[in-house]
Amino acid sequence: MTRPLTATIDIRAMRHNFSVVRSSVPNAKAWAVVKADAYGHGLERAVRAFSDADGLALIEIDHAIDLRKNGWRKPILLLEGFFNADELPELAEHDISFAIANDEQMAILEKAALSKPVDVHLKMNTGMNRLGYQPSGYRAAYERLSRIPSVKRISCMTHFANSEDPGHLKLPVTEQLRRFDMATEGLPGERNLSNSAGILLHPHIRTDWVRPGIMLYGGTPGGKTAEEFGLIPAMSLDSEIIQIQHIRKGDSVGYGSLFTAETDMAIGVVACGYADGYPRVAPEGTPVIVDGVRTRLVGRVSMDMLTVDLTPVRNAHIGSRVNLWGKELPIEEVAAAAGTVGYELMCALSSRPQIIEQD
Repeated sequence: MTRPLTATIDIRAMRHNFSVVRSSVPNAKAWAVVKADAYGHGLERAVRAFSDADGLALIEIDHAIDLRKNGWRKPILLLEGFFNADELPELAEHDISFAIANDEQMAILEKAALSKPVDVHLKMNTGMNRLGYQPSGYRAAYERLSRIPSVKRISCMTHFANSEDPGHLKLPVTEQLRRFDMATEGLPGERNLSNSAGILLHPHIRTDWVRPGIMLYGGTPGGKTAEEFGLIPAMSLDSEIIQIQHIRKGDSVGYGSLFTAETDMAIGVVACGYADGYPRVAPEGTPVIVDGVRTRLVGRVSMDMLTVDLTPVRNAHIGSRVNLWGKELPIEEVAAAAGTVGYELMCALSSRPQIIEQD
């Protein structure tokens, strides 16, 4: 008998969400970001869903090469660039563009003997303080890069730290744009700027390329719900009640006996745990949907099971359907209860749930 835990991946929803990108920034080209196995949705499914994208962007070099070998002919961008000199010849051979973010990568590229010229996205650190050149050194880096014979085209790229918070006081998007514009003034090449929040909350930003990620999968970068943005969740995690325990006032539930019943009640045991990708840190009160009725998590999430309060669910029984996140329950609500973001839950989905594909 198959364990009743399924992850439904809706390719139609992914296509719809990409159409929201097009309508939000109609004058920009779009990289569909498919890193981390397309945020847990499956790279092969993402390729089908985002066939209309102008390019695919990811981190994993081996996956980028596989995309080429499997027939993707449009541009591919490696967002972190390369890591070793021996990777460069294959990237050039497969026409895979990449970011350059520091002098070490620049020096490797200068020494490389490549069979084909490459497109490079020069990364600027405008305040995120992860990858990229400081604005004060960016022009010199651009000029150095332009002198490398194997470089075909240079694009200018940065990443917003707080685009989901238009009123951010410490580092607003406007300040990052000011730094970027000053450092790139007069430099040729396309601009590669907005992420999902930039697309949805700052569509006025002038950019040649955008990089939608979480929005493609029906998650929200903040500010509004996914539904308010016109997005459709592409992943639903569903299970069933596999046991019902009728406990008395004062009885406890699960490891550590963290939950104690304040009255006689029914507890539903659900076939899903942290080994499946559900967050172990999810606290009592995390929302769960049972037979279409909203209820709550009680007790500690274990490796293979979690427990829910069946008090509001009339006629609950073994086999009752449980939605842990998806179209009935926004993943952001579960993530917020667990003190994280929907991105993490998507990417943490394990290989144990049975995958059901909708197309």
